[in-house]
Amino acid sequence: MKTETVDSHEIGKSTLSLADPNTVFMQAIDDHLQVVQELRRQQRALHSLASQIVESLQDGGRVLWCGNGGSAADCQHLAAEFVGRFRRERRGLASIALTTDSSVLTAIGNDYGFDEVYRRQVQALCAPGDVVIGISTSGNSRNVCAALREAKEIGAFTACFTGGSGGDLAGIANVVLKAASNDTARIQEAHILAGHILCHWVELAIYSNKSKWQRETESE
Repeated sequence: MKTETVDSHEIGKSTLSLADPNTVFMQAIDDHLQVVQELRRQQRALHSLASQIVESLQDGGRVLWCGNGGSAADCQHLAAEFVGRFRRERRGLASIALTTDSSVLTAIGNDYGFDEVYRRQVQALCAPGDVVIGISTSGNSRNVCAALREAKEIGAFTACFTGGSGGDLAGIANVVLKAASNDTARIQEAHILAGHILCHWVELAIYSNKSKWQRETESE
């Protein structure tokens, strides 16, 4: 029996021709712009969260983040903007991504299950007046939901970045920011834009000319 072989380069060409690159490119841009435009409806929710973060940080609190996969990466990105800097030289702002410590995550996951990996950290690290933000494109990540429920029990302020209908998180968090899409990629793009706006607002509020924090930073 004769065995036919197919060159791997030919596979790439045939696959590419089936999905027109121009169509994929333009559709992604169009969908992205539509979701971003819809973020305008979320200004009040985002501003409310920024105000709560400012109040918490000025009172000695911190911002905790949790999420899975790409949302875990967003948590790390945004926590880094707070601790490092966003647009200006300043002292660091207290913010922790609960997604980064492999020993903690694997110990809790092994002993208690993956649904507990964030709740247990919130129980250990969160204090009344802190802000806990969960990021989940579906709004149904069980470990994120558990973390926000624990945070509310402690007396922290809770918020979520999600998409679509908001999922279970929409019924838990004090503030809900929903990207108007069911497409994970488009939701994540909207989340990072919203997160950058949040960082900018917080910096402006805390480091205004009349701010005690501004005077402390200049004297350091």
